[in-house]
Amino acid sequence: MSWRANGIMLKVGCCGYPVSMRRYQETFKVVELNSTFYKYPKPETVKKWRETAPKEFEFTVKAHQDITHKHRMNLEQTCESLDTMKTVCHILDAKVLLFQTPASFKPEKLQETAEFFEQFNRENLVLAWEPRGPLWEPAETREKLKAVLENLDVSHVTDPFRSMPVYTGKTAYLRLHGHGERMYYYQYSNEELGILHEKAKFFDTGDRQVYIFFNNLTMFEDAQIFRSYVETGFFPKPIIIGREAVKNVVCRTRYPTTKTELMEKTGWRLVELENHKQVKMADLLKRLLHSNYGSPEAVMKELEI
Repeated sequence: MSWRANGIMLKVGCCGYPVSMRRYQETFKVVELNSTFYKYPKPETVKKWRETAPKEFEFTVKAHQDITHKHRMNLEQTCESLDTMKTVCHILDAKVLLFQTPASFKPEKLQETAEFFEQFNRENLVLAWEPRGPLWEPAETREKLKAVLENLDVSHVTDPFRSMPVYTGKTAYLRLHGHGERMYYYQYSNEELGILHEKAKFFDTGDRQVYIFFNNLTMFEDAQIFRSYVETGFFPKPIIIGREAVKNVVCRTRYPTTKTELMEKTGWRLVELENHKQVKMADLLKRLLHSNYGSPEAVMKELEI
Protein backbone atom coordinates (compact mmCIF):
# COMPACT_ATOMS: atom_id res chain seq x y z
CA MET A 1 0.00 0.00 0.00
CA SER A 2 1.19 3.58 -0.58
CA TRP A 3 0.30 6.77 1.26
CA ARG A 4 1.82 10.09 2.21
CA ALA A 5 3.28 10.44 5.68
CA ASN A 6 5.23 13.55 6.64
CA GLY A 7 5.52 14.41 2.96
CA ILE A 8 6.95 11.02 1.98
CA MET A 9 5.28 8.74 -0.50
CA LEU A 10 5.60 5.36 1.22
CA LYS A 11 4.99 2.19 -0.73
CA VAL A 12 5.01 -0.92 1.45
CA GLY A 13 4.83 -4.55 0.41
CA CYS A 14 6.72 -7.84 0.18
CA CYS A 15 9.46 -9.38 -1.92
CA GLY A 16 7.40 -11.88 -3.87
CA TYR A 17 4.01 -13.30 -2.95
CA PRO A 18 4.02 -14.91 0.54
CA VAL A 19 0.32 -15.71 0.11
CA SER A 20 -1.93 -16.22 -2.90
CA MET A 21 -1.70 -13.50 -5.53
CA ARG A 22 -5.35 -12.62 -5.08
CA ARG A 23 -5.13 -12.27 -1.29
CA TYR A 24 -1.94 -10.29 -1.55
CA GLN A 25 -3.34 -7.83 -4.07
CA GLU A 26 -6.39 -7.34 -1.88
CA THR A 27 -4.05 -6.36 0.95
CA PHE A 28 -1.22 -4.37 -0.64
CA LYS A 29 -0.79 -2.05 -3.61
CA VAL A 30 2.76 -2.97 -4.60
CA VAL A 31 4.94 -6.09 -4.88
CA GLU A 32 8.54 -6.76 -5.77
CA LEU A 33 8.28 -9.39 -8.49
CA ASN A 34 11.25 -11.65 -7.80
CA SER A 35 10.23 -14.78 -9.70
CA THR A 36 11.96 -13.02 -12.61
CA PHE A 37 15.26 -13.54 -10.77
CA TYR A 38 14.94 -17.30 -11.28
CA LYS A 39 13.03 -17.68 -14.53
CA TYR A 40 12.26 -15.66 -17.65
CA PRO A 41 8.47 -15.41 -17.86
CA LYS A 42 6.66 -15.63 -21.18
CA PRO A 43 5.18 -12.33 -22.40
CA GLU A 44 1.68 -13.78 -22.36
CA THR A 45 2.17 -14.77 -18.71
CA VAL A 46 3.33 -11.27 -17.82
CA LYS A 47 0.32 -9.78 -19.63
CA LYS A 48 -1.95 -12.01 -17.55
CA TRP A 49 -0.29 -10.77 -14.35
CA ARG A 50 -0.98 -7.20 -15.38
CA GLU A 51 -4.52 -7.81 -16.56
CA THR A 52 -5.61 -9.77 -13.47
CA ALA A 53 -4.11 -7.29 -10.99
CA PRO A 54 -6.07 -4.23 -9.87
CA LYS A 55 -5.49 -1.22 -12.11
CA GLU A 56 -3.72 0.74 -9.37
CA PHE A 57 -1.51 -2.21 -8.35
CA GLU A 58 2.21 -1.62 -8.89
CA PHE A 59 5.02 -4.03 -9.70
CA THR A 60 8.75 -3.60 -9.33
CA VAL A 61 10.94 -6.17 -11.08
CA LYS A 62 14.02 -8.02 -9.88
CA ALA A 63 16.54 -8.65 -12.67
CA HIS A 64 17.39 -12.24 -13.62
CA GLN A 65 20.36 -13.87 -11.92
CA ASP A 66 22.02 -14.37 -15.32
CA ILE A 67 22.72 -10.63 -15.27
CA THR A 68 23.92 -10.27 -11.69
CA HIS A 69 25.32 -13.66 -10.75
CA LYS A 70 26.28 -15.57 -13.92
CA HIS A 71 27.57 -12.76 -16.15
CA ARG A 72 28.23 -10.41 -13.23
CA MET A 73 27.00 -7.16 -14.72
CA ASN A 74 28.78 -7.53 -18.06
CA LEU A 75 26.75 -5.58 -20.60
CA GLU A 76 27.86 -7.50 -23.69
CA GLN A 77 26.92 -10.84 -22.17
CA THR A 78 23.60 -9.67 -20.76
CA CYS A 79 22.05 -7.72 -23.65
CA GLU A 80 19.39 -10.33 -24.35
CA SER A 81 18.56 -10.78 -20.68
CA LEU A 82 18.28 -7.04 -20.19
CA ASP A 83 15.95 -6.70 -23.16
CA THR A 84 13.74 -9.40 -21.63
CA MET A 85 13.70 -7.60 -18.28
CA LYS A 86 12.78 -4.32 -19.94
CA THR A 87 9.96 -6.04 -21.81
CA VAL A 88 8.63 -7.45 -18.54
CA CYS A 89 8.79 -3.99 -16.97
CA HIS A 90 7.01 -2.36 -19.88
CA ILE A 91 4.19 -4.90 -19.94
CA LEU A 92 3.68 -4.50 -16.19
CA ASP A 93 4.15 -0.74 -16.37
CA ALA A 94 6.82 -1.22 -13.69
CA LYS A 95 8.88 1.85 -12.84
CA VAL A 96 11.78 0.17 -11.00
CA LEU A 97 14.22 -2.53 -12.12
CA LEU A 98 16.24 -4.00 -9.24
CA PHE A 99 19.70 -5.55 -9.57
CA GLN A 100 20.94 -7.64 -6.63
CA THR A 101 24.56 -8.79 -6.75
CA PRO A 102 25.91 -11.55 -4.48
CA ALA A 103 28.39 -11.11 -1.63
CA SER A 104 31.09 -12.56 -3.92
CA PHE A 105 30.64 -9.50 -6.14
CA LYS A 106 33.32 -7.28 -4.59
CA PRO A 107 33.99 -3.52 -4.64
CA GLU A 108 36.77 -4.14 -7.15
CA LYS A 109 33.94 -4.51 -9.69
CA LEU A 110 32.60 -1.01 -9.02
CA GLN A 111 34.10 0.66 -12.08
CA GLU A 112 32.93 -2.15 -14.35
CA THR A 113 29.46 -1.87 -12.85
CA ALA A 114 29.50 1.89 -13.39
CA GLU A 115 30.16 1.26 -17.09
CA PHE A 116 27.32 -1.26 -17.13
CA PHE A 117 24.79 1.25 -15.78
CA GLU A 118 26.16 4.08 -17.91
CA GLN A 119 25.85 2.14 -21.18
CA PHE A 120 22.57 0.38 -20.38
CA ASN A 121 19.67 2.02 -22.19
CA ARG A 122 17.32 2.28 -19.24
CA GLU A 123 14.72 4.22 -21.22
CA ASN A 124 12.28 5.49 -18.56
CA LEU A 125 13.15 2.98 -15.84
CA VAL A 126 14.46 3.74 -12.38
CA LEU A 127 17.49 1.52 -11.73
CA ALA A 128 18.20 0.23 -8.23
CA TRP A 129 21.21 -1.79 -7.11
CA GLU A 130 21.70 -3.87 -3.97
CA PRO A 131 25.39 -4.79 -3.57
CA ARG A 132 25.53 -7.41 -0.82
CA GLY A 133 28.23 -8.36 1.65
CA PRO A 134 30.36 -6.73 4.38
CA LEU A 135 33.02 -5.57 1.92
CA TRP A 136 30.66 -2.81 0.79
CA GLU A 137 30.26 -1.39 4.31
CA PRO A 138 33.57 0.45 5.05
CA ALA A 139 33.26 4.25 4.91
CA GLU A 140 35.80 4.64 2.11
CA THR A 141 34.00 2.10 -0.07
CA ARG A 142 30.64 3.74 0.62
CA GLU A 143 32.05 7.11 -0.47
CA LYS A 144 33.24 5.65 -3.77
CA LEU A 145 29.90 3.92 -4.24
CA LYS A 146 28.05 7.16 -3.54
CA ALA A 147 30.04 9.04 -6.16
CA VAL A 148 29.27 6.44 -8.81
CA LEU A 149 25.56 6.06 -8.03
CA GLU A 150 24.96 9.78 -7.72
CA ASN A 151 26.67 10.42 -11.04
CA LEU A 152 24.59 7.74 -12.77
CA ASP A 153 21.36 8.29 -10.80
CA VAL A 154 21.12 4.68 -9.64
CA SER A 155 19.39 4.12 -6.30
CA HIS A 156 21.38 2.30 -3.62
CA VAL A 157 19.33 -0.54 -2.10
CA THR A 158 19.98 -1.57 1.49
CA ASP A 159 18.43 -3.14 4.53
CA PRO A 160 18.10 0.00 6.71
CA PHE A 161 18.78 -1.98 9.89
CA ARG A 162 22.22 -2.81 8.49
CA SER A 163 23.09 0.42 6.68
CA MET A 164 21.36 3.36 5.05
CA PRO A 165 21.63 4.03 1.32
CA VAL A 166 24.45 6.28 0.16
CA TYR A 167 22.28 7.65 -2.66
CA THR A 168 18.61 7.41 -3.58
CA GLY A 169 17.71 10.21 -5.96
CA LYS A 170 13.93 10.50 -6.14
CA THR A 171 13.40 6.80 -5.40
CA ALA A 172 14.51 5.17 -2.16
CA TYR A 173 14.32 1.37 -2.16
CA LEU A 174 14.67 -0.57 1.10
CA ARG A 175 14.62 -4.35 1.52
CA LEU A 176 14.31 -5.89 4.98
CA HIS A 177 15.77 -9.38 5.31
CA GLY A 178 15.74 -9.71 9.07
CA HIS A 179 18.85 -9.65 11.23
CA GLY A 180 18.76 -12.85 13.22
CA GLU A 181 21.29 -15.66 13.20
CA ARG A 182 19.80 -16.97 9.95
CA MET A 183 18.74 -14.62 7.18
CA TYR A 184 14.97 -14.47 6.64
CA TYR A 185 14.25 -16.35 9.92
CA TYR A 186 13.12 -13.22 11.68
CA GLN A 187 10.04 -11.42 12.95
CA TYR A 188 10.16 -7.67 13.54
CA SER A 189 9.02 -6.39 16.92
CA ASN A 190 6.77 -3.37 17.31
CA GLU A 191 9.76 -1.46 18.65
CA GLU A 192 11.76 -2.24 15.52
CA LEU A 193 8.90 -1.26 13.23
CA GLY A 194 8.71 2.05 15.06
CA ILE A 195 12.42 2.54 14.41
CA LEU A 196 11.85 1.67 10.75
CA HIS A 197 9.27 4.44 10.53
CA GLU A 198 11.81 6.90 11.93
CA LYS A 199 14.37 5.73 9.38
CA ALA A 200 11.84 6.27 6.58
CA LYS A 201 11.46 9.88 7.69
CA PHE A 202 15.10 10.38 6.73
CA PHE A 203 13.91 10.48 3.12
CA ASP A 204 11.36 13.22 3.79
CA THR A 205 12.44 15.59 1.02
CA GLY A 206 10.54 16.83 -2.03
CA ASP A 207 8.64 14.30 -4.08
CA ARG A 208 10.78 11.28 -3.26
CA GLN A 209 9.06 7.89 -3.27
CA VAL A 210 10.11 5.33 -0.68
CA TYR A 211 9.63 1.61 -1.35
CA ILE A 212 9.82 -0.61 1.74
CA PHE A 213 9.76 -4.33 1.01
CA PHE A 214 9.82 -7.02 3.70
CA ASN A 215 11.74 -10.18 2.81
CA ASN A 216 11.60 -12.27 5.99
CA LEU A 217 9.53 -15.33 6.81
CA THR A 218 6.79 -13.27 8.48
CA MET A 219 6.88 -10.59 5.78
CA PHE A 220 3.14 -10.57 5.12
CA GLU A 221 2.28 -10.04 8.77
CA ASP A 222 5.10 -7.57 9.46
CA ALA A 223 4.26 -5.42 6.44
CA GLN A 224 0.62 -5.19 7.54
CA ILE A 225 1.56 -4.23 11.08
CA PHE A 226 3.99 -1.59 9.82
CA ARG A 227 1.37 -0.16 7.47
CA SER A 228 -1.19 0.03 10.27
CA TYR A 229 1.27 1.79 12.56
CA VAL A 230 2.19 4.41 9.96
CA GLU A 231 -1.47 5.04 9.12
CA THR A 232 -2.80 5.26 12.68
CA GLY A 233 0.16 5.80 14.97
CA PHE A 234 -0.76 2.64 16.89
CA PHE A 235 0.16 -1.00 16.59
CA PRO A 236 -2.81 -3.32 16.00
CA LYS A 237 -3.73 -5.60 18.86
CA PRO A 238 -2.85 -9.24 18.16
CA ILE A 239 -5.75 -11.67 17.79
CA ILE A 240 -4.32 -14.04 20.35
CA ILE A 241 -1.98 -13.33 23.25
CA GLY A 242 -0.44 -15.08 26.20
CA ARG A 243 -0.70 -18.85 26.55
CA GLU A 244 -2.77 -19.27 23.36
CA ALA A 245 -0.20 -17.33 21.35
CA VAL A 246 2.60 -19.54 22.63
CA LYS A 247 0.57 -22.69 21.99
CA ASN A 248 -0.18 -21.53 18.46
CA VAL A 249 3.55 -21.37 17.70
CA VAL A 250 4.42 -24.61 19.49
CA CYS A 251 1.77 -26.50 17.53
CA ARG A 252 3.39 -25.59 14.21
CA THR A 253 6.15 -28.12 14.77
CA ARG A 254 5.85 -31.78 13.84
CA TYR A 255 6.09 -34.18 16.79
CA PRO A 256 7.94 -35.98 18.23
CA THR A 257 10.58 -33.27 18.28
CA THR A 258 13.53 -32.07 20.30
CA LYS A 259 14.30 -28.91 22.21
CA THR A 260 16.96 -28.10 19.63
CA GLU A 261 14.50 -28.42 16.76
CA LEU A 262 11.97 -26.27 18.59
CA MET A 263 14.57 -23.57 19.07
CA GLU A 264 15.61 -23.69 15.40
CA LYS A 265 12.09 -23.75 13.94
CA THR A 266 10.21 -21.46 16.32
CA GLY A 267 12.75 -19.67 18.52
CA TRP A 268 12.91 -16.66 16.18
CA ARG A 269 9.19 -15.97 16.39
CA LEU A 270 7.61 -13.36 18.64
CA VAL A 271 4.62 -13.79 20.93
CA GLU A 272 2.79 -11.20 23.00
CA LEU A 273 2.06 -11.94 26.63
CA GLU A 274 -0.86 -10.63 28.68
CA ASN A 275 1.15 -7.59 29.78
CA HIS A 276 1.47 -6.52 26.11
CA LYS A 277 5.14 -7.38 26.20
CA GLN A 278 6.58 -9.03 23.11
CA VAL A 279 9.09 -11.82 23.75
CA LYS A 280 11.01 -14.20 21.55
CA MET A 281 10.01 -17.82 21.70
CA ALA A 282 13.67 -18.67 22.25
CA ASP A 283 13.56 -16.94 25.62
CA LEU A 284 10.59 -19.08 26.65
CA LEU A 285 11.96 -22.32 25.24
CA LYS A 286 15.11 -21.94 27.33
CA ARG A 287 12.96 -23.06 30.27
CA LEU A 288 12.53 -26.54 28.81
CA LEU A 289 14.34 -29.15 30.88
CA HIS A 290 14.17 -32.18 28.61
CA SER A 291 15.65 -32.96 25.20
CA ASN A 292 12.66 -34.71 23.60
CA TYR A 293 8.94 -33.95 23.41
CA GLY A 294 6.16 -36.11 22.06
CA SER A 295 3.42 -33.50 21.80
CA PRO A 296 2.67 -29.76 22.02
CA GLU A 297 0.89 -30.42 25.32
CA ALA A 298 4.12 -31.75 26.82
CA VAL A 299 5.94 -28.59 25.83
CA MET A 300 3.21 -26.30 27.13
CA LYS A 301 3.03 -28.14 30.46
CA GLU A 302 6.73 -27.65 31.02
CA LEU A 303 6.67 -23.99 30.00
CA GLU A 304 4.04 -23.32 32.67
CA ILE A 305 2.45 -20.41 30.83
